[in-house]
Amino acid sequence: MTASKLPGTARLSAEQVALVEAHLPLVGYHVNDVAARIPQHVSRDDLSSAGALALVRAAAAYDSATGVPFARYAAIRLRGALVDELRSMDWASRGTRSRVRRLTAVAEELTAQLGHAPSREQLAQALGVDVSEVDQTRDDAGRRVLSIEAFDGAVSDLLPDRAPSPEADAVASEKLRYLRAAVAALPDRLRLVVQLVYFEDRTVTDVAGILGVTQSRVSQLRAEATSLMREALDAHLEAEPDTEDLAPEGVAQRRRRAYVDAVGAAAAPARHDIATLSARAAAIPAARAAAAVAHGGRRAGDAQVAGTLAALA
Repeated sequence: MTASKLPGTARLSAEQVALVEAHLPLVGYHVNDVAARIPQHVSRDDLSSAGALALVRAAAAYDSATGVPFARYAAIRLRGALVDELRSMDWASRGTRSRVRRLTAVAEELTAQLGHAPSREQLAQALGVDVSEVDQTRDDAGRRVLSIEAFDGAVSDLLPDRAPSPEADAVASEKLRYLRAAVAALPDRLRLVVQLVYFEDRTVTDVAGILGVTQSRVSQLRAEATSLMREALDAHLEAEPDTEDLAPEGVAQRRRRAYVDAVGAAAAPARHDIATLSARAAAIPAARAAAAVAHGGRRAGDAQVAGTLAALA
C-alpha cells in the first residue's frame, strides 16, 4: 500500500506524505503484535485500516520541533488507535470489564484467605453489592461473542448436534409404543395405580385414599405393576430375553405369560403396516425419511409416557 492510497493523504504536504510512506511498516508491525494476543476472528484488515489512518493523522499532527522522533510518536498513536478499534468491536463496556476484573481479583483474595472458593454471598459482601449483581457480573464474564466471519464453513458445523439420530429416535419410539401397550394391558386395579402415580403425579397417600387401602398396599400394587411391565418390555425388546421365568408353571405364571403376549400383540405393527411404511420410505429421499421418523418419535407424547414411568420405578 502506498501513501497515495491511504485515506486523508490528499491534505498532507509532500514532507508529511514522505513520513507516512517511510513508516508504513510500523502499521504491519503493531497490527501483528496486537493480533497475536486477540481471538482469531478479529479482522486484521479492520485493524490495518485503523492503523493506517492513525499513521496519516500522526503525520499531519507531527511537529519536528518537539525533538521526538516520528517513529516513536507514530507508535504511540498507532497503539492507541488499535486499542480504540478493539474496544469498538467489544460488546462489553469499560464499566463491565472493570467489574469483571474487580470480581476476579476479590475472588482470588478470598480463595487465598478461606482456603476454598468463596460463595456468592461472600463475594457480594466483600464487594459491597447485592448477590444479583455478582451473578450478573459472572454472566458477563462468561459471555462469548461468536463471529460468523471467523469460519470458512457454516457455524452450525462447529456446534454439537445433540438431537437423536433417526435410528435412536426409531428405537425410542418403539420402546414407547411397547410401554403404552404394557400400561394398557395391565389389570384394571394395577392400571389405575400407574395412572394416578405416574401420569397424574398423585402421592401414595392420595392413591390410598382413592382406593380405600393402606399406603403399603399401594406400594405393593405399584411394585407389582412395574414388575409386570418390566417383564413384558424385556421379553419383547431385549436381544436375548430371559424366558425361564415366563414358563407356564401355574395360574400366576400363565397369567403373566398371557399379559406378556397381550402386550406384544398390541404393540407390534401389523404386517401390512410395515409393508406400507417401507414402500413410502423407499419413495422419498433419505433425508425426508429421517425427518419423518424423527417427527413421529416426537409425537410420542404423554411426557414420554411419564418419564418412561420413572424408569420403571
